[in-house]
Amino acid sequence: MTFPRIEGLSKVFIGIAVLAGSICLMLNCGPSPSKEQPNILFVIVDDLRPELGCYDNREIKTPHFDTFAEAAMVFKRAYCQNAACAPSRASVMLGKRPASTGVLNLSGKFRQINPDAVTLPQHFHKFGYYTVSLGKIFHNHMHDPVSFDEPDLRPAEYRTPEMIDRDPESFYYDDELNEELAQVRAERLKKNPNAYAGGWAYGRSTENSEAPDNAFYDGAQTDLALETLERLKAQNQPFFMALGYYRPHLPFVAPKKYWDLYDREELSLATNPYLPKDSPSMAMNAAYELKACYDLEYVKHPAVSQLSEDTARLLKHGYYASVSYVDACFGKLIQGLQDLGLDKNTIVVAWGDHGWKLGEHGSWCKQTNYNIDTRVPLFIYDPRNPSSAGDCESLVELVDLFPTLCDLAGIEIPDYMEGMSLKPLLENPEQELKSAAFSHYHQRPKNTLDGKQYMGYSMVTAKYHYVEWYYWDDEGKAAGDFAARELYNNQLDPDENVNISELPENAEIIQALSEKLKAGWQAARLDR
Repeated sequence: MTFPRIEGLSKVFIGIAVLAGSICLMLNCGPSPSKEQPNILFVIVDDLRPELGCYDNREIKTPHFDTFAEAAMVFKRAYCQNAACAPSRASVMLGKRPASTGVLNLSGKFRQINPDAVTLPQHFHKFGYYTVSLGKIFHNHMHDPVSFDEPDLRPAEYRTPEMIDRDPESFYYDDELNEELAQVRAERLKKNPNAYAGGWAYGRSTENSEAPDNAFYDGAQTDLALETLERLKAQNQPFFMALGYYRPHLPFVAPKKYWDLYDREELSLATNPYLPKDSPSMAMNAAYELKACYDLEYVKHPAVSQLSEDTARLLKHGYYASVSYVDACFGKLIQGLQDLGLDKNTIVVAWGDHGWKLGEHGSWCKQTNYNIDTRVPLFIYDPRNPSSAGDCESLVELVDLFPTLCDLAGIEIPDYMEGMSLKPLLENPEQELKSAAFSHYHQRPKNTLDGKQYMGYSMVTAKYHYVEWYYWDDEGKAAGDFAARELYNNQLDPDENVNISELPENAEIIQALSEKLKAGWQAARLDR
Protein backbone atom coordinates (compact mmCIF):
# COMPACT_ATOMS: atom_id res chain seq x y z
CA MET A 1 0.00 0.00 0.00
CA THR A 2 1.18 3.55 -0.69
CA PHE A 3 -0.28 6.44 1.28
CA PRO A 4 0.90 10.05 1.56
CA ARG A 5 3.49 10.27 4.33
CA ILE A 6 2.25 11.90 7.51
CA GLU A 7 4.87 13.38 9.79
CA GLY A 8 4.96 14.29 13.44
CA LEU A 9 3.38 11.24 15.04
CA SER A 10 3.92 11.34 18.78
CA LYS A 11 5.68 8.42 20.45
CA VAL A 12 4.21 7.49 23.80
CA PHE A 13 4.89 4.29 25.72
CA ILE A 14 2.58 3.45 28.61
CA GLY A 15 4.51 1.20 30.95
CA ILE A 16 1.58 0.29 33.16
CA ALA A 17 -0.41 -1.03 30.23
CA VAL A 18 2.55 -3.05 28.96
CA LEU A 19 2.97 -4.61 32.40
CA ALA A 20 -0.76 -5.34 32.52
CA GLY A 21 -0.51 -7.01 29.14
CA SER A 22 2.36 -9.18 30.34
CA ILE A 23 0.38 -10.26 33.37
CA CYS A 24 -2.66 -11.01 31.22
CA LEU A 25 -0.51 -13.13 28.95
CA MET A 26 0.95 -15.06 31.87
CA LEU A 27 -2.53 -15.74 33.19
CA ASN A 28 -3.91 -16.69 29.78
CA CYS A 29 -5.00 -20.30 29.71
CA GLY A 30 -5.01 -20.59 25.93
CA PRO A 31 -2.19 -21.78 23.68
CA SER A 32 1.03 -19.78 23.63
CA PRO A 33 1.05 -17.22 20.82
CA SER A 34 3.29 -17.68 17.84
CA LYS A 35 5.46 -14.86 16.51
CA GLU A 36 4.21 -15.86 13.10
CA GLN A 37 0.58 -15.18 13.94
CA PRO A 38 -0.69 -12.03 12.24
CA ASN A 39 -1.86 -9.00 14.15
CA ILE A 40 -5.45 -7.87 13.57
CA LEU A 41 -6.50 -4.25 13.01
CA PHE A 42 -10.30 -4.20 13.09
CA VAL A 43 -11.74 -0.87 11.91
CA ILE A 44 -15.46 -0.09 12.15
CA VAL A 45 -16.95 3.03 10.56
CA ASP A 46 -20.39 4.05 11.79
CA ASP A 47 -23.14 4.68 9.20
CA LEU A 48 -20.76 4.33 6.25
CA ARG A 49 -22.66 3.47 3.07
CA PRO A 50 -20.82 1.70 0.24
CA GLU A 51 -20.41 4.91 -1.68
CA LEU A 52 -16.69 5.61 -1.81
CA GLY A 53 -14.57 6.18 -4.86
CA CYS A 54 -13.67 2.50 -4.89
CA TYR A 55 -17.41 1.70 -4.85
CA ASP A 56 -17.89 3.76 -8.00
CA ASN A 57 -19.08 7.02 -6.44
CA ARG A 58 -17.32 9.70 -8.49
CA GLU A 59 -18.64 12.60 -6.43
CA ILE A 60 -17.33 11.76 -2.96
CA LYS A 61 -13.67 12.36 -2.01
CA THR A 62 -12.16 9.27 -0.35
CA PRO A 63 -8.54 9.00 -1.61
CA HIS A 64 -7.27 6.95 1.32
CA PHE A 65 -9.97 4.29 1.24
CA ASP A 66 -9.50 4.16 -2.52
CA THR A 67 -5.74 3.62 -2.23
CA PHE A 68 -6.26 1.01 0.48
CA ALA A 69 -8.72 -0.76 -1.83
CA GLU A 70 -5.94 -1.30 -4.37
CA ALA A 71 -4.21 -3.66 -1.93
CA ALA A 72 -7.30 -5.20 -0.32
CA MET A 73 -10.19 -7.40 -1.31
CA VAL A 74 -13.20 -5.14 -1.80
CA PHE A 75 -16.49 -6.94 -1.26
CA LYS A 76 -19.10 -5.27 -3.45
CA ARG A 77 -22.09 -7.28 -2.20
CA ALA A 78 -21.63 -7.38 1.57
CA TYR A 79 -24.69 -7.15 3.84
CA CYS A 80 -25.23 -6.49 7.52
CA GLN A 81 -27.70 -8.59 9.51
CA ASN A 82 -29.62 -5.63 10.89
CA ALA A 83 -29.55 -1.97 9.82
CA ALA A 84 -29.03 -0.54 13.29
CA CYS A 85 -25.85 -0.18 15.34
CA ALA A 86 -26.40 -2.42 18.36
CA PRO A 87 -27.83 -5.52 16.64
CA SER A 88 -25.41 -5.32 13.69
CA ARG A 89 -22.34 -5.03 15.90
CA ALA A 90 -23.52 -7.70 18.33
CA SER A 91 -23.97 -10.07 15.40
CA VAL A 92 -20.43 -9.45 14.15
CA MET A 93 -18.78 -9.61 17.55
CA LEU A 94 -20.57 -12.82 18.58
CA GLY A 95 -20.52 -14.53 15.18
CA LYS A 96 -24.26 -15.11 15.41
CA ARG A 97 -27.34 -13.66 13.80
CA PRO A 98 -29.69 -11.32 15.67
CA ALA A 99 -32.25 -14.07 16.27
CA SER A 100 -29.53 -15.92 18.20
CA THR A 101 -27.92 -12.96 19.98
CA GLY A 102 -31.33 -11.69 21.08
CA VAL A 103 -30.28 -8.13 20.19
CA LEU A 104 -33.12 -7.15 17.89
CA ASN A 105 -32.98 -3.35 18.10
CA LEU A 106 -31.04 -0.45 19.60
CA SER A 107 -32.27 -1.13 23.12
CA GLY A 108 -30.80 -4.65 23.23
CA LYS A 109 -27.71 -5.09 25.41
CA PHE A 110 -25.86 -8.19 24.30
CA ARG A 111 -24.01 -8.82 27.58
CA GLN A 112 -27.22 -8.70 29.65
CA ILE A 113 -28.90 -11.09 27.22
CA ASN A 114 -25.82 -13.33 26.82
CA PRO A 115 -23.78 -12.99 30.04
CA ASP A 116 -21.45 -15.86 29.14
CA ALA A 117 -20.97 -14.93 25.49
CA VAL A 118 -17.43 -15.09 24.09
CA THR A 119 -16.84 -12.17 21.76
CA LEU A 120 -14.43 -12.03 18.84
CA PRO A 121 -11.63 -10.34 20.84
CA GLN A 122 -12.21 -12.68 23.80
CA HIS A 123 -11.75 -15.63 21.49
CA PHE A 124 -8.51 -14.20 20.12
CA HIS A 125 -7.29 -13.57 23.68
CA LYS A 126 -7.75 -17.28 24.40
CA PHE A 127 -5.21 -17.93 21.66
CA GLY A 128 -2.58 -15.55 22.98
CA TYR A 129 -3.63 -12.23 21.49
CA TYR A 130 -3.42 -8.97 23.42
CA THR A 131 -6.70 -7.12 22.83
CA VAL A 132 -7.34 -3.37 22.80
CA SER A 133 -10.33 -1.20 21.86
CA LEU A 134 -10.83 2.45 21.02
CA GLY A 135 -14.04 4.16 20.02
CA LYS A 136 -17.43 2.70 19.21
CA ILE A 137 -17.17 -1.10 18.99
CA PHE A 138 -20.42 -2.53 20.38
CA HIS A 139 -22.56 0.54 20.96
CA ASN A 140 -22.40 3.79 22.89
CA HIS A 141 -21.83 3.29 26.63
CA MET A 142 -21.19 -0.40 25.95
CA HIS A 143 -17.42 -0.90 25.91
CA ASP A 144 -17.68 -4.38 27.50
CA PRO A 145 -14.49 -4.61 29.60
CA VAL A 146 -14.76 -8.40 29.54
CA SER A 147 -13.86 -8.38 25.85
CA PHE A 148 -10.54 -6.54 25.95
CA ASP A 149 -7.31 -6.41 27.91
CA GLU A 150 -7.50 -2.64 27.44
CA PRO A 151 -11.12 -1.62 26.87
CA ASP A 152 -12.36 1.80 25.81
CA LEU A 153 -9.10 3.71 25.43
CA ARG A 154 -9.87 7.40 25.01
CA PRO A 155 -7.87 10.55 24.30
CA ALA A 156 -6.86 12.21 27.58
CA GLU A 157 -9.10 15.24 27.14
CA TYR A 158 -12.13 12.94 26.93
CA ARG A 159 -11.36 10.96 30.10
CA THR A 160 -12.38 13.71 32.51
CA PRO A 161 -15.37 13.21 34.85
CA GLU A 162 -17.38 15.66 32.70
CA MET A 163 -16.65 13.76 29.49
CA ILE A 164 -16.29 10.08 30.36
CA ASP A 165 -20.00 9.24 30.23
CA ARG A 166 -20.86 11.40 27.23
CA ASP A 167 -21.29 10.01 23.74
CA PRO A 168 -18.71 11.37 21.29
CA GLU A 169 -21.75 12.12 19.14
CA SER A 170 -22.31 15.08 21.49
CA PHE A 171 -18.83 16.63 21.14
CA TYR A 172 -18.46 19.91 19.28
CA TYR A 173 -15.48 22.23 18.80
CA ASP A 174 -17.22 25.60 18.64
CA ASP A 175 -17.80 27.22 22.04
CA GLU A 176 -21.14 28.72 21.02
CA LEU A 177 -22.42 25.31 19.88
CA ASN A 178 -21.33 23.76 23.18
CA GLU A 179 -23.09 26.48 25.17
CA GLU A 180 -26.20 26.08 23.04
CA LEU A 181 -26.20 22.30 23.61
CA ALA A 182 -25.77 22.78 27.37
CA GLN A 183 -28.92 24.94 27.40
CA VAL A 184 -30.83 22.40 25.32
CA ARG A 185 -29.66 19.64 27.65
CA ALA A 186 -30.96 21.51 30.70
CA GLU A 187 -34.39 21.78 29.07
CA ARG A 188 -34.34 18.10 28.11
CA LEU A 189 -33.56 17.05 31.68
CA LYS A 190 -36.41 19.17 33.02
CA LYS A 191 -38.79 17.23 30.79
CA ASN A 192 -37.14 13.85 31.32
CA PRO A 193 -34.52 13.29 34.04
CA ASN A 194 -33.61 10.01 32.28
CA ALA A 195 -33.10 11.57 28.85
CA TYR A 196 -30.94 9.57 26.43
CA ALA A 197 -27.19 9.95 26.99
CA GLY A 198 -27.76 12.25 29.95
CA GLY A 199 -29.48 14.72 27.68
CA TRP A 200 -26.31 15.49 25.74
CA ALA A 201 -27.03 13.64 22.48
CA TYR A 202 -27.78 14.86 19.95
CA GLY A 203 -26.93 18.51 19.45
CA ARG A 204 -27.17 20.54 16.27
CA SER A 205 -27.11 18.37 13.13
CA THR A 206 -23.94 19.90 11.63
CA GLU A 207 -20.74 21.68 12.58
CA ASN A 208 -18.27 23.31 10.21
CA SER A 209 -15.36 24.80 12.17
CA GLU A 210 -11.85 25.86 11.26
CA ALA A 211 -9.85 23.42 13.38
CA PRO A 212 -7.25 20.66 13.00
CA ASP A 213 -8.34 17.06 12.61
CA ASN A 214 -7.40 16.09 16.15
CA ALA A 215 -9.55 18.86 17.62
CA PHE A 216 -12.44 16.51 16.84
CA TYR A 217 -12.89 13.12 18.46
CA ASP A 218 -12.06 10.78 15.57
CA GLY A 219 -8.85 12.67 14.81
CA ALA A 220 -7.84 12.59 18.47
CA GLN A 221 -8.49 8.87 18.76
CA THR A 222 -6.52 8.24 15.56
CA ASP A 223 -3.51 9.85 17.24
CA LEU A 224 -4.11 7.67 20.30
CA ALA A 225 -4.42 4.57 18.11
CA LEU A 226 -1.02 5.31 16.55
CA GLU A 227 0.55 5.74 19.98
CA THR A 228 -1.03 2.46 21.04
CA LEU A 229 0.22 0.63 17.94
CA GLU A 230 3.76 1.78 18.72
CA ARG A 231 3.39 0.45 22.24
CA LEU A 232 1.89 -2.84 21.05
CA LYS A 233 4.77 -3.31 18.63
CA ALA A 234 7.13 -3.50 21.62
CA GLN A 235 5.16 -6.35 23.16
CA ASN A 236 6.16 -9.88 22.32
CA GLN A 237 2.75 -11.12 21.31
CA PRO A 238 0.27 -10.60 18.50
CA PHE A 239 -2.42 -8.01 19.05
CA PHE A 240 -6.06 -7.50 18.16
CA MET A 241 -6.90 -3.80 18.02
CA ALA A 242 -10.49 -2.69 17.41
CA LEU A 243 -11.01 0.94 16.44
CA GLY A 244 -14.50 2.35 15.96
CA TYR A 245 -14.90 5.68 14.16
CA TYR A 246 -17.97 7.73 15.08
CA ARG A 247 -18.30 9.76 11.92
CA PRO A 248 -20.15 9.89 9.57
CA HIS A 249 -22.86 9.22 12.17
CA LEU A 250 -25.03 12.20 13.02
CA PRO A 251 -24.35 14.94 13.86
CA PHE A 252 -22.16 15.76 10.87
CA VAL A 253 -19.22 17.30 12.69
CA ALA A 254 -16.00 17.73 10.73
CA PRO A 255 -13.25 20.31 10.18
CA LYS A 256 -14.01 23.02 7.64
CA LYS A 257 -11.43 21.81 5.13
CA TYR A 258 -13.53 18.68 4.48
CA TRP A 259 -16.67 20.74 3.95
CA ASP A 260 -14.65 22.84 1.52
CA LEU A 261 -14.05 19.80 -0.68
CA TYR A 262 -17.64 20.10 -1.94
CA ASP A 263 -19.87 22.69 -3.56
CA ARG A 264 -23.22 22.13 -1.88
CA GLU A 265 -25.19 23.39 -4.85
CA GLU A 266 -23.42 20.97 -7.17
CA LEU A 267 -24.10 17.85 -5.10
CA SER A 268 -26.49 15.40 -6.73
CA LEU A 269 -29.59 14.67 -4.67
CA ALA A 270 -31.34 11.30 -4.45
CA THR A 271 -32.90 10.25 -7.75
CA ASN A 272 -35.79 8.51 -5.97
CA PRO A 273 -37.04 10.92 -3.28
CA TYR A 274 -40.34 9.11 -2.88
CA LEU A 275 -41.75 6.07 -1.11
CA PRO A 276 -41.40 2.82 -3.08
CA LYS A 277 -44.53 2.11 -5.07
CA ASP A 278 -46.87 -0.49 -3.52
CA SER A 279 -44.63 -1.10 -0.51
CA PRO A 280 -46.23 -1.62 2.92
CA SER A 281 -46.04 1.29 5.34
CA MET A 282 -44.01 -0.54 8.00
CA ALA A 283 -41.18 -1.08 5.50
CA MET A 284 -40.03 2.54 5.78
CA ASN A 285 -38.34 4.05 8.82
CA ALA A 286 -39.64 7.18 10.51
CA ALA A 287 -36.34 9.12 10.17
CA TYR A 288 -36.61 9.52 13.93
CA GLU A 289 -32.85 9.79 14.31
CA LEU A 290 -32.89 13.17 12.58
CA LYS A 291 -35.46 14.39 15.10
CA ALA A 292 -32.94 13.82 17.89
CA CYS A 293 -30.97 16.81 16.56
CA TYR A 294 -32.57 19.86 18.15
CA ASP A 295 -32.56 21.83 14.89
CA LEU A 296 -34.50 19.01 13.16
CA GLU A 297 -37.12 18.20 15.79
CA TYR A 298 -39.85 19.06 13.25
CA VAL A 299 -39.00 16.07 11.01
CA LYS A 300 -41.91 13.69 10.38
CA HIS A 301 -42.35 10.25 8.83
CA PRO A 302 -41.55 10.41 5.07
CA ALA A 303 -45.12 9.36 4.28
CA VAL A 304 -46.28 12.57 5.98
CA SER A 305 -43.72 15.15 4.84
CA GLN A 306 -40.22 15.46 3.40
CA LEU A 307 -37.28 17.76 3.97
CA SER A 308 -36.79 20.92 1.98
CA GLU A 309 -34.15 20.90 -0.74
CA ASP A 310 -31.94 23.30 1.26
CA THR A 311 -32.00 21.00 4.28
CA ALA A 312 -31.39 17.94 2.11
CA ARG A 313 -28.37 19.62 0.53
CA LEU A 314 -27.00 20.66 3.92
CA LEU A 315 -27.30 17.12 5.29
CA LYS A 316 -25.76 15.48 2.24
CA HIS A 317 -22.93 18.01 2.34
CA GLY A 318 -22.38 17.24 6.01
CA TYR A 319 -22.43 13.49 5.41
CA TYR A 320 -19.90 13.74 2.58
CA ALA A 321 -17.65 16.03 4.64
CA SER A 322 -17.79 13.57 7.54
CA VAL A 323 -16.90 10.65 5.25
CA SER A 324 -13.94 12.57 3.82
CA TYR A 325 -12.82 13.39 7.37
CA VAL A 326 -12.91 9.75 8.42
CA ASP A 327 -11.14 8.86 5.18
CA ALA A 328 -8.28 11.16 6.21
CA CYS A 329 -8.19 9.61 9.70
CA PHE A 330 -8.09 6.12 8.18
CA GLY A 331 -5.30 7.16 5.84
CA LYS A 332 -3.26 8.47 8.76
CA LEU A 333 -3.85 5.22 10.62
CA ILE A 334 -2.67 3.07 7.71
CA GLN A 335 0.34 5.34 7.10
CA GLY A 336 1.27 4.95 10.77
CA LEU A 337 0.93 1.18 10.50
CA GLN A 338 3.37 1.29 7.58
CA ASP A 339 5.81 3.63 9.33
CA LEU A 340 5.97 1.20 12.25
CA GLY A 341 6.60 -1.73 9.90
CA LEU A 342 3.47 -3.43 11.21
CA ASP A 343 1.76 -3.57 7.83
CA LYS A 344 3.84 -6.61 6.89
CA ASN A 345 2.15 -8.83 9.47
CA THR A 346 -1.16 -7.14 10.24
CA ILE A 347 -4.48 -8.15 8.71
CA VAL A 348 -6.63 -5.06 8.30
CA VAL A 349 -10.40 -5.35 8.15
CA ALA A 350 -12.45 -2.21 7.57
CA TRP A 351 -16.23 -2.24 7.42
CA GLY A 352 -19.39 -0.20 7.90
CA ASP A 353 -21.97 -1.46 10.36
CA HIS A 354 -24.90 -0.65 8.03
CA GLY A 355 -25.87 1.73 5.26
CA TRP A 356 -27.61 5.11 5.44
CA LYS A 357 -30.21 6.93 3.40
CA LEU A 358 -29.54 10.40 2.01
CA GLY A 359 -33.05 11.17 0.80
CA GLU A 360 -33.59 7.88 -1.03
CA HIS A 361 -37.23 6.81 -0.71
CA GLY A 362 -37.85 10.29 0.69
CA SER A 363 -36.17 9.25 3.93
CA TRP A 364 -32.96 9.57 5.94
CA CYS A 365 -30.89 7.51 8.36
CA LYS A 366 -30.98 3.68 8.31
CA GLN A 367 -33.42 1.32 10.11
CA THR A 368 -35.04 -0.56 7.22
CA ASN A 369 -34.55 -3.76 5.23
CA TYR A 370 -33.91 -1.92 1.97
CA ASN A 371 -30.56 -2.56 0.32
CA ILE A 372 -29.63 1.10 0.79
CA ASP A 373 -29.49 0.30 4.53
CA THR A 374 -28.29 -3.31 4.63
CA ARG A 375 -25.54 -3.22 2.00
CA VAL A 376 -22.20 -2.17 3.50
CA PRO A 377 -18.59 -1.52 2.53
CA LEU A 378 -16.16 -4.28 3.49
CA PHE A 379 -12.39 -4.50 2.94
CA ILE A 380 -9.99 -7.27 3.97
CA TYR A 381 -6.24 -6.77 3.57
CA ASP A 382 -3.90 -9.73 4.20
CA PRO A 383 -0.25 -8.78 3.59
CA ARG A 384 0.78 -12.44 3.49
CA ASN A 385 -1.31 -12.97 0.38
CA PRO A 386 -0.64 -10.22 -2.19
CA SER A 387 -2.92 -11.94 -4.68
CA SER A 388 -5.92 -11.34 -2.38
CA ALA A 389 -6.52 -7.86 -3.81
CA GLY A 390 -9.32 -6.94 -6.16
CA ASP A 391 -13.11 -6.84 -6.27
CA CYS A 392 -15.42 -9.64 -5.17
CA GLU A 393 -19.04 -9.65 -6.34
CA SER A 394 -20.07 -12.74 -4.34
CA LEU A 395 -22.72 -12.43 -1.65
CA VAL A 396 -21.14 -12.14 1.81
CA GLU A 397 -22.42 -11.10 5.25
CA LEU A 398 -20.88 -9.30 8.21
CA VAL A 399 -21.59 -12.35 10.38
CA ASP A 400 -18.85 -14.01 8.31
CA LEU A 401 -16.12 -11.82 9.83
CA PHE A 402 -15.65 -13.81 13.07
CA PRO A 403 -14.92 -17.15 11.35
CA THR A 404 -12.94 -15.42 8.60
CA LEU A 405 -10.49 -13.80 11.02
CA CYS A 406 -10.07 -17.05 12.92
CA ASP A 407 -9.33 -18.85 9.67
CA LEU A 408 -6.82 -16.22 8.51
CA ALA A 409 -5.08 -16.19 11.89
CA GLY A 410 -4.88 -19.98 12.00
CA ILE A 411 -6.87 -20.35 15.21
CA GLU A 412 -9.84 -22.52 16.01
CA ILE A 413 -13.20 -21.49 14.53
CA PRO A 414 -15.92 -22.01 17.18
CA ASP A 415 -18.48 -24.59 16.13
CA TYR A 416 -21.42 -22.29 16.91
CA MET A 417 -20.61 -19.73 14.21
CA GLU A 418 -23.56 -18.68 12.03
CA GLY A 419 -21.40 -17.28 9.27
CA MET A 420 -18.66 -18.83 7.18
CA SER A 421 -15.03 -18.06 6.46
CA LEU A 422 -14.41 -15.79 3.49
CA LYS A 423 -10.84 -17.03 3.12
CA PRO A 424 -11.73 -19.01 -0.04
CA LEU A 425 -12.88 -15.75 -1.66
CA LEU A 426 -9.54 -14.12 -0.88
CA GLU A 427 -7.96 -16.90 -2.88
CA ASN A 428 -10.58 -17.02 -5.63
CA PRO A 429 -13.10 -14.14 -5.62
CA GLU A 430 -14.99 -15.59 -8.59
CA GLN A 431 -16.53 -18.45 -6.61
CA GLU A 432 -19.79 -18.34 -4.64
CA LEU A 433 -20.03 -19.38 -0.99
CA LYS A 434 -23.74 -18.77 -0.41
CA SER A 435 -26.84 -18.23 -2.48
CA ALA A 436 -28.45 -15.61 -0.25
CA ALA A 437 -27.78 -13.00 2.43
CA PHE A 438 -30.20 -12.56 5.35
CA SER A 439 -31.18 -9.68 7.59
CA HIS A 440 -34.18 -8.51 9.54
CA TYR A 441 -35.58 -5.31 10.99
CA HIS A 442 -37.83 -4.77 13.99
CA GLN A 443 -40.23 -1.85 13.62
CA ARG A 444 -41.36 -0.64 17.01
CA PRO A 445 -44.76 1.02 17.63
CA LYS A 446 -43.33 4.51 18.11
CA ASN A 447 -41.95 4.39 14.56
CA THR A 448 -44.89 2.98 12.60
CA LEU A 449 -47.79 4.91 11.15
CA ASP A 450 -50.37 2.57 12.69
CA GLY A 451 -48.63 2.24 16.07
CA LYS A 452 -48.26 -1.51 15.65
CA GLN A 453 -45.15 -3.65 15.96
CA TYR A 454 -43.62 -5.68 13.14
CA MET A 455 -40.67 -7.88 12.26
CA GLY A 456 -39.45 -7.95 8.68
CA TYR A 457 -37.37 -10.92 7.52
CA SER A 458 -35.23 -10.08 4.50
CA MET A 459 -33.29 -12.16 1.96
CA VAL A 460 -31.14 -11.00 -0.95
CA THR A 461 -30.23 -13.40 -3.75
CA ALA A 462 -28.28 -12.85 -6.95
CA LYS A 463 -31.38 -11.39 -8.60
CA TYR A 464 -34.09 -10.67 -6.04
CA HIS A 465 -34.69 -9.02 -2.70
CA TYR A 466 -37.57 -10.64 -0.82
CA VAL A 467 -39.06 -9.56 2.53
CA GLU A 468 -41.84 -10.98 4.68
CA TRP A 469 -43.40 -8.85 7.42
CA TYR A 470 -45.11 -10.29 10.50
CA TYR A 471 -46.82 -8.78 13.49
CA TRP A 472 -44.43 -9.02 16.40
CA ASP A 473 -44.98 -10.01 20.04
CA ASP A 474 -42.13 -8.20 21.78
CA GLU A 475 -42.83 -9.69 25.19
CA GLY A 476 -42.68 -13.23 23.88
CA LYS A 477 -40.07 -12.36 21.23
CA ALA A 478 -42.08 -14.20 18.58
CA ALA A 479 -43.57 -13.53 15.18
CA GLY A 480 -47.35 -13.58 14.89
CA ASP A 481 -49.60 -13.35 11.87
CA PHE A 482 -48.33 -12.56 8.41
CA ALA A 483 -48.72 -8.85 7.57
CA ALA A 484 -47.16 -8.06 4.18
CA ARG A 485 -44.43 -8.92 1.71
CA GLU A 486 -42.05 -7.15 -0.64
CA LEU A 487 -40.26 -8.27 -3.80
CA TYR A 488 -37.74 -6.31 -5.83
CA ASN A 489 -35.91 -7.38 -8.94
CA ASN A 490 -32.49 -5.91 -8.18
CA GLN A 491 -31.27 -6.45 -11.72
CA LEU A 492 -34.09 -4.40 -13.26
CA ASP A 493 -34.81 -2.15 -10.28
CA PRO A 494 -31.54 -1.75 -8.30
CA ASP A 495 -32.90 1.22 -6.31
CA GLU A 496 -35.93 -0.80 -5.18
CA ASN A 497 -38.54 1.69 -6.28
CA VAL A 498 -41.37 -0.73 -7.13
CA ASN A 499 -42.61 -3.59 -4.98
CA ILE A 500 -43.67 -6.32 -7.44
CA SER A 501 -44.79 -8.93 -4.92
CA GLU A 502 -48.49 -8.63 -5.79
CA LEU A 503 -48.11 -9.10 -9.55
CA PRO A 504 -49.81 -12.39 -10.57
CA GLU A 505 -46.92 -13.37 -12.86
CA ASN A 506 -44.59 -13.45 -9.83
CA ALA A 507 -46.59 -16.01 -7.83
CA GLU A 508 -44.19 -18.89 -8.49
CA ILE A 509 -41.18 -16.71 -7.73
CA ILE A 510 -42.79 -15.65 -4.44
CA GLN A 511 -43.43 -19.26 -3.44
CA ALA A 512 -39.87 -20.31 -4.18
CA LEU A 513 -38.34 -17.33 -2.39
CA SER A 514 -40.63 -17.76 0.62
CA GLU A 515 -39.51 -21.36 0.98
CA LYS A 516 -35.89 -20.30 0.63
CA LEU A 517 -36.32 -17.57 3.25
CA LYS A 518 -37.83 -20.03 5.71
CA ALA A 519 -35.06 -22.58 5.04
CA GLY A 520 -32.66 -19.94 6.30
CA TRP A 521 -28.95 -19.26 6.14
CA GLN A 522 -27.91 -22.88 6.67
CA ALA A 523 -29.65 -24.00 3.50
CA ALA A 524 -28.13 -21.10 1.56
CA ARG A 525 -24.57 -22.33 2.13
CA LEU A 526 -23.12 -23.83 -1.01
CA ASP A 527 -20.57 -26.00 0.82
CA ARG A 528 -23.21 -28.36 2.21
